Amino acid sequence: QVQLVESGGGAVQAGGSLRLSCAASGYTYSGLCIGWFRQAPGEERDWVATIYGGGSTTYYADPLKGRFTISQDNAKNTLYLQMNSLKPEDTAMYYCAAKLTLRGSACAVGSGFTYWGQGTQVTVSS
Repeated sequence: QVQLVESGGGAVQAGGSLRLSCAASGYTYSGLCIGWFRQAPGEERDWVATIYGGGSTTYYADPLKGRFTISQDNAKNTLYLQMNSLKPEDTAMYYCAAKLTLRGSACAVGSGFTYWGQGTQVTVSS
């Protein structure tokens, strides 16, 4: 059973940065796809970025490339999302999520995620 706990959210002004963390347990890296989603009020949940196989491959939603960086510290069993140049439209609840897959390419899509954290709120003011 994979368990995920997010932290690091908060309030920041536009142009600022935040780093989200996701402490993960109950898994092995082999076949693990883990990443971030976000959901703004009244909106659907959107895929942000994922990482596969202990950090060997990363995937990003195109609009967020260049501003967001996903990484993984295997020694700490922690996933990160570095968010720079934040905009008010980045305001959302951010969720850590994971799924087990034997195909790395399956990590490039935002469906089929089985395990979810409770979320951490990010608020960007203009």
